[in-house]
Amino acid sequence: MDLFRKKEINLNQTSGLKKDLKTSDLIMLGIGAIIGTGIFVVTGVAANQNAGPALSLSFVLAAIVVVLSGLSFAEFASRVPVIGGPYAYLYVVFGEFAAWFTGWLLIGEFLLAVSSVASGWSGYVQGFLEGFGIHLPQVLTSGYNPTNGTYVDLIAVLVVIFVTYLVSLEAKKALRLNNIMVFVKFGIIALFVVVGIFFVNPKNWQPFTPFGFAGVLDGAALVFFAFLGFDSVAMAAEEVKDPQKDVPRGIIGSILIATALYIVVTLILTGIVPFTELGISDPVAFAMRYVGHGTIGAIIAVGAILTLLTVTISMMYSLARLLFAVSKDGLLPKFMTEIDQKHRTPRKATYVAGIVALFFAGFFPLNVLAELTNIMALTYLMLVSLGLLKLRKMFGKPKSGEFKVPFVPVLPMISIITCLVLMLRLQALTWIVFGLVMALGLVIYFGYGYKHSKMNE
Repeated sequence: MDLFRKKEINLNQTSGLKKDLKTSDLIMLGIGAIIGTGIFVVTGVAANQNAGPALSLSFVLAAIVVVLSGLSFAEFASRVPVIGGPYAYLYVVFGEFAAWFTGWLLIGEFLLAVSSVASGWSGYVQGFLEGFGIHLPQVLTSGYNPTNGTYVDLIAVLVVIFVTYLVSLEAKKALRLNNIMVFVKFGIIALFVVVGIFFVNPKNWQPFTPFGFAGVLDGAALVFFAFLGFDSVAMAAEEVKDPQKDVPRGIIGSILIATALYIVVTLILTGIVPFTELGISDPVAFAMRYVGHGTIGAIIAVGAILTLLTVTISMMYSLARLLFAVSKDGLLPKFMTEIDQKHRTPRKATYVAGIVALFFAGFFPLNVLAELTNIMALTYLMLVSLGLLKLRKMFGKPKSGEFKVPFVPVLPMISIITCLVLMLRLQALTWIVFGLVMALGLVIYFGYGYKHSKMNE
């Protein structure tokens, strides 16, 4: 049994997917995936429970971890511009076993992201409807919890169905709505910044670190979730006109823009509202209501409802492409490799992604699984940084025109250490569940993947 058999890079081989995405599409895809729950939901809870006004520092620390990982992603994307992102990268440098586990971690991350954002979107919509006196039956308002009288989250199910259909169309069409919503997102963030800056009270920033540096670290471990999604850019490699240049630009560009927005919004938010009052699910809209601008708060709430769709679209898009890539290698059932002849998209892989996400979004309250998403993401980011060191050893330095990570091996090693530091801040229960998820991945690989792998040929 050879667990370390490697895939060779074949840049002349085509997947059959339509190549019409540019740098601007990729940056929009990345921002669409990143900017969402991080600003509209996580900021309030993280400031209230973890870091206080120093949450801006938490975002800086999380951003450093993400940027360091993003550099490794960018070089891989430039030198190995094939579909599958880190799954494909590690298949080339470490072999099949490491690639499968990386793919398994990514599938879990994207699946949880799609489902949890759909559930969060449902909560926003229900709150909006209740403002007009419209109430859904209790059984249809949340995931399975007989104690509370809830069995299925109807709105979450409907939004997953809609997003699945949209993503099954041509990539350009799916991302067109995403791009429109990204501009709406920028608009409501700009509205919050322009209005909110006049209500900032510097006294609310005192004390700046009420929970000490440990709180800043805990905040970074939590808000790291807010940066997940930049890896969705790498998943689009085989649908990009010039992947060696456009994919690295898309990754780095989306991370830098998102980081700047997070820091500005966090500083203004904690300057308007004392952090002790921010333990709510709609902090940005709440801040406007707090200073007597309820109408602007309502506009922001509606904007958040609309723009959270972009996160779901981006993550569903990435999840479908990942399933397609893993199935192409035989590690998952072959039927997911079929390309729709009309739209040139992996429609069946998209439908599988939608069905599984629909199940979790509709029947499982996923709010407690944010840490599990983080630990899965941090693990594969460590693997990507390790993989870059192996890539340099195998193929040398990047050629002219390819993206190059500076200060190798120092920066990749710092990336690994910072990821590990954030992982150690997570709860023991998260590590236990993470172990169980990894065990399930072992069962699937040895029960199906190894036997059906194309590497057997």
